Amino acid sequence: MPGPELIGTLRFDGAGLIPAVAQDWLDGAVLMVAWMNREAIERTLASGEVHYWSRSRQELWHKGASSGHFQKLRGLRYDCDADVLLLTIEQTGQVACHTGARSCFYEEGAEATAGGPDALPPPADVCTELARVINGRRDCPEPGSYTNKLLEGGDNRILKKIGEESAEFVMACKDDDPDAIAGEAADLIFHLQVALAHHGVDWRRVQEVLAARRGAPRRE
Repeated sequence: MPGPELIGTLRFDGAGLIPAVAQDWLDGAVLMVAWMNREAIERTLASGEVHYWSRSRQELWHKGASSGHFQKLRGLRYDCDADVLLLTIEQTGQVACHTGARSCFYEEGAEATAGGPDALPPPADVCTELARVINGRRDCPEPGSYTNKLLEGGDNRILKKIGEESAEFVMACKDDDPDAIAGEAADLIFHLQVALAHHGVDWRRVQEVLAARRGAPRRE
């Protein structure tokens, strides 16, 4: 985590503010954009919880103080012009928007919506997006869907395919064929995600486990 000395590097606007983009620490989704001043950055770095500056209220704003949806700071970077911040955050309750949506970026049409828990989720990394599609097939089956055929077959069909794809991945590695390795790895990840969906295990739980292992003691 950077120290408060980075503040001297940043370029604030005429009002002493700098825009800050809040990004989810696991899937990279953009959750919100707000403003920070020097004090907000200092408080954020000192406490580990994100503080912003409210332009409407003209006061420091501890995110989550009233809603309980705190943001734990996981990382902070600034752009090449030093006039925009990127905050990597762990969002309490998976709700960043005041409407109750996970992200403030849920609109994509000409008509504005009310947001809320059922709002369109923000774009994320490709594996997260794939998991959303698979979960969607599970919850709302589509005729002719290969994913639904796997899910209908249960563990017998799904695990058999995982075994087959694992063997094909091993052979691609043995042949040292980069294109085949990438293709078989993609197939394996897809079928693993189908198994996760079948057993009701969210892809985010896998991401959390992987994140928790970073910096863990080395195994002999």
